[in-house]
This record gives sequence, structure tokens and C-alpha cells, in this order.
Amino acid sequence: MDTVHRVERKIGSELLKIEIGKYAYRAASSCTVQYGDTIVFSVVSASEGRGDADFLQMYVDYRENTFAAGKFPGGFIKREGRPSTKEILGMRLADRALRPLWPKGYDKEIAITSHVWSVDGAHEPSWLSVIGASTALSTSFLPFLGPIGVVCVGLEGENFVVMPTYEQIEEGGLELVVAGTEEHIVMVEAGAREVEEERVAEAIAFGFGYIKEIIQMQRELQKLVGVEKEPWEEEEDPSWYGELEEKYLEPMRKVFLLPSGPEYQLALDELKEVIFRDCVSSVEDMEEEDEEEQERLVKGFIHHLEKRALHTLVREGKRLGGRGLEEIRPLQMEVGVLSRIHGSAVFTRGETQALVTTTLGTEMDAQKVDGLVEEYMKSFMLHYNFPSFSVGETWPYRGAGRREIGHGALAERALLPVLPSKEVFPYTIRVVSDILSSNGSSSMASVCGGTLSLMDAGVPIKRPVAGIAMGLIKDGEDYFILSDIMGEEDHHGDMDFKVAGTQQGITALQMDVKIKGISEEVILRALHQAKRGRLQILQAMLKVLERPRAKVSPYAPKVMRLCIPADKIGAVIGAGGKVVRALQDSTGSKIEIDDSGVVTISGPDEEGVKRALKEIKGLVEEAEVGKVYEGKVVSIKDFGVFLEILPGTEGLLHVSEIAEGYVKNINEVVKMGDIIPVKVVGMDAAGKIKLSRRGVEERSGEESGRSSGPRSNRGGRSNKKGRAGGKGSSRKAKRAKK
Repeated sequence: MDTVHRVERKIGSELLKIEIGKYAYRAASSCTVQYGDTIVFSVVSASEGRGDADFLQMYVDYRENTFAAGKFPGGFIKREGRPSTKEILGMRLADRALRPLWPKGYDKEIAITSHVWSVDGAHEPSWLSVIGASTALSTSFLPFLGPIGVVCVGLEGENFVVMPTYEQIEEGGLELVVAGTEEHIVMVEAGAREVEEERVAEAIAFGFGYIKEIIQMQRELQKLVGVEKEPWEEEEDPSWYGELEEKYLEPMRKVFLLPSGPEYQLALDELKEVIFRDCVSSVEDMEEEDEEEQERLVKGFIHHLEKRALHTLVREGKRLGGRGLEEIRPLQMEVGVLSRIHGSAVFTRGETQALVTTTLGTEMDAQKVDGLVEEYMKSFMLHYNFPSFSVGETWPYRGAGRREIGHGALAERALLPVLPSKEVFPYTIRVVSDILSSNGSSSMASVCGGTLSLMDAGVPIKRPVAGIAMGLIKDGEDYFILSDIMGEEDHHGDMDFKVAGTQQGITALQMDVKIKGISEEVILRALHQAKRGRLQILQAMLKVLERPRAKVSPYAPKVMRLCIPADKIGAVIGAGGKVVRALQDSTGSKIEIDDSGVVTISGPDEEGVKRALKEIKGLVEEAEVGKVYEGKVVSIKDFGVFLEILPGTEGLLHVSEIAEGYVKNINEVVKMGDIIPVKVVGMDAAGKIKLSRRGVEERSGEESGRSSGPRSNRGGRSNKKGRAGGKGSSRKAKRAKK
């Protein structure tokens, strides 16, 4: 491109600016997309692909360069490395929106790359990367069937807002990303705080209006560029499909009606073998092809036949296994399956089975995330694992791939809105979903199993969450929506719509399609049908475990929190961390203090944690008039005695207040180090505390207001120092020392 072209339009609160022709001259096309001060560069290139590939060879890469935020990459190397979880989710977002809009059989290899060049800390760049990818494809020679528009919809009060800021998303409780063409929706992804189905549908409709505006901007750029598209005709089915379909459609329908299991798989494999032999021997054109091409043609026919069989069954109100369109597979659930684990559950739905475990930890176990804009600590994480044996196959496991990261993020998003606050439940929570068997909807099984596992661990979630995967069959102009789809229905269907939520509303959803898009009406129908299925699953889950367990597992660490005045932090830490280390050693607990004065105490022993909590309360407690304290004699004068009634807090017991009668010699009544009960009777203008012993009965330290204090170290040195350590003081201790 020799000329730079720009278009801009106000979308929401900011100008959306798209510019093409300025960068990457040797690529097929490129552009920059700017919203506020966030800028994303997107570029498209293409090359000859594998001719035998039976899928669209499109690869999406999305990277958030740290220089965009004026930062250095973390770590020793100081260079960007493997993609982060957030970057992978950005790649999947673009891929799901763009993949449906290509001609059938297109065989070139397409690479779409988006780099974040600038961030303003208010607007999410991954949304802009999808707009950029669509613009680059639309202004290239590639036969992309777009363009598409992408927007995010949030809530501000009761009103929808387009392209919300991070703050608006956090406050409004809705982040719904929707992509579409001028006529249909092609992708939806959302996280929500229990938003009702009708409101979600309204949000999609609200965003669709802005999608059309963004598409219009791309149309303008297409006209300015005037690039001629590569001619490509969609691959047509061979002429012999019709004859063989007539022969094998009914046998395939009969196999599809068999119950899912070994019998079904054996019958399907045998039928496919018969079809393969018949195809090769009866079709003259195929006899001339090599073995690889024969296999490709037969696979294509079998895929076509399976799809036709599924479509004809659905028209009769039937589906795989003989289920009805809204029928959910048999459910089996069990909790507490692993005795030493903090929380565990097995959730089984048909042939899909997930073992989900919950591990509770302290703030030290939280994940430090080096975000593009800011660093933060993540105290809830859900990890999803999909081993090869879950589908009866063999491949080496080399860590979580994009699919596993995406499924885990969706399940995590579904459960996050019902988790208790850190003030209520001060634990770091890790949920792991191991898929033991998979035949569709394993991510939603992770949501259901995750809920049961959290409840088994004693996490006081607000409400249980269940998830269900919905499918769609488009036959001509008719649409049929399927509840709880299996693997074959996902593979041969036209939509995968995962919906998770509580009885109150939706917490997460993800929709992608294989056709050119669907209408808002179909989406609303699917949401309502999903709700009916979700409530049925929730009812079954509550029969297994009605509410969270009253206490956490005895094998989980015990965690307590309190908030102290910021000016008392130094008193708790002590010089060089001396006080807090003594506390940790004597109680066998770990103590962490943040800058705001929130103190988190954790340890394996509940009594030790409670003791540390009591000690810290004593360290920061203010003296109260009228309250009796156990005071320690720290100084004896002619006019009275100074006593430490609280750590670091002293008061004067005047000679006239030591006893009911006259005291001639103070040293005959009290000795240095004595512990005696005294009452606070007042404070002077300078804040000095006046004490009295008159009328105060002797009482034990347990009954008085005085804390034993860490310096006494009465319990001896803890033998659990290795677990408690001295790290709790860390930065705070260093600061106190300075």
C-alpha cells in the first residue's frame, strides 16, 4: 500500500480510529486500531498451506508488549517470552470470532498477528485486536467473508455502556463481548454477577447496533483501498455423495440412536469400515487417487453422512442416544472422595466425568500476576487438565495448551462471582479439574464439580453454580436447539453455547458458531432453554450437598484476619521484625501485614492462630477508662509505680492508689516485675494514664485485659518454625528497622 487511509467514529465515550497502509508493507495487509490512548497493531499474512488439511489453517497470535505500558518485562532475561494466560485468551477470542467466516475448503495458511503498542490503563486492548484483525483481513486479497465488528457491553447503574472501562466493568458486574456481521451474531463471551437471561439478550442487542457502525468503518476502508479479492469457490460435494448417502443414511441413523458407550463406538467403527471399502471399490474417480486422497475423500463423505443423519433425527425430535432435544444425560455426583484433600468431588454427566479438587492456602500462596498495567495478587484460580486417556487416545502431556487454558478460564469466570470476600473467607483458593472421561461439555462439568468441591471444602459460596453446553442444528431455515450436547453433536452441530449460572442468573457464557452467524432471537431461545437445564442440574447437585460444610477440612491451614491502625504496624513488627518473629515462633503461625493494616494469621493449628490473634490485639489495644488490666511493674518511684498494662503502654499507679490504707514504703508492697491488677481511672490532657488498685480484686491474666505479649515466649520455641519461619515480617520488618 502506498497511501495511508484513516477513518474514525465515536463509539461510546471515545473516538475509535482505524488506520491502514502505514506499516508492514510486505504483509497482505495491516492496520492500527486506537481507542482512547490504547493502540493495537494487527497484521495479516498468507502462504500456501497443506493441501491435505481438513481444517482452516488460520493461526492467531496476540501479544501485550510491556513497553506499551512503559514497563520492563519481569524476570532475569528482561524479554517477552511465552504467551501469558491473558494473551492466550486474547488469541482465542479473535479466533472464535473470525473462524466461521471463510469459504468452505479454503486451503491457504493464514497468520493473524496483533501487538499491543500502547495502553492507557482504562480500555481493554484484546477487543481492539479483533477489530484490527477483521480490518486487515477485509482490506487484503484474502477471501474473508467479513468484515465483523466487536464491542464490549457493560453496565453503569441500570444502563448499558459500550466499550466500558475496567472500573465500569468492576462496578457494573457485566463484561459481555459480542462479535457479528451486519446481519448475524458470530461470537459472544461474558462474565457477569448473576445477570438475568433477558438482560443478557438486551445487552447483545445493544452491542449489535455499534457492531454495524464498526463494520461500516471497515467498508469505507475497503472502498478506499480497492483491493481485489482472490477468487475462491467453495468446494462442492462430489456427485457420488448422493448415491452413497441414500444407501448409508438409515444405517448411520440406527447407529446414532444406540446408547453411548462401547457398543455404540464399535458399531460406528464397523459402519465406517464398510463405507470406506464400498467407496473405494464403487467410485471410479476414487480408484485413481492415491491412498491419502482416498482417505480424505472418504472422511469428507462420512462427516457429511453423520451430519445428515443428525439433522434428520433432530427433525423428528430425536438425537444421539435416543435423547429428546432438551433431555440431559444421567447425572452422578459424589463429594469428599479424597479424604486428605481440603475439598473434592466427582461430577459425571453421561460419559463426561471430572474429578475436581479444592486446595485452601494463605495469602503467601496467591499468584502474583505481572499485568500489563499493574501487578496484582490472584487469590482464586481454576486449572483444567485434559489428558489423552479421557478420550481413549494417546499423546504425551507437555503442559496446558490453549484449549485447556481457555476452558479453565471459563470455569473460573463462572465461579468467581459467588466466592466470598477476603474479609469473610481469607483463604487463597485453587480448584483443579482433571477430566477423567470426555464426551462433550467437560468445561461445564468442571463448573458443576467445582461448585461441589468448593462446598465440600467449606468455602461459603453465595449460591451454587451449574453449567450446561447448548448446541444448534440449522436445517434449511429451521433451527433446533439441543441441551447438554455430546462430542458428536458439538462436532457436527452449528453452535457451541456454554452457559453457567446460579438460580438467580448467569455468571459466564461463551458462544461460537460454525455457520455464518445466528440471530438475537435464537440466542434468547437458547438462553431460556439453558436456564431450564441449569436449574435441573442444580437441583440434582443440592441433593448431594445442600450447603457448604460448616468448617474447613482439619488438614487445611487455619486463617484469621484483623485490621489494625496503620500507626500500630510498627508495634506489631517491632525493631527489625523482632516482635513479629517472636510471635510466629511462640504460636507456630505465619503473620502477614499489608500497608493498610490488614493482618493475616495462618497456621496448621487453630489454637496457635487464635493465640497469635489475641497477642496482636493486645499489642494494638488502646487503654479504656474503667477497664481492669494486669499490669507489669516496670519502674518504682517515691510517688508511685509505673506499670505496663498493654505492650508499649504504661500508666502511673500513684502511691495513694496502691492500697485502701496508707502505704509507708512502696518497695514493701510491690517489686519490679510484679503482675498486679489495676483499673484505668482516667487520662490527663497529655494522654498519660492514671491507674488505681483500690477495690480491684486479684484476678488471673486470662480474665484481665492484659495480653501475655510475645516477649514472654511462654510456650517455648515452636517446633514448627520451619513452616512459620520469619518471612511474615519481610518488607515490613525492614521498614521498621530503618
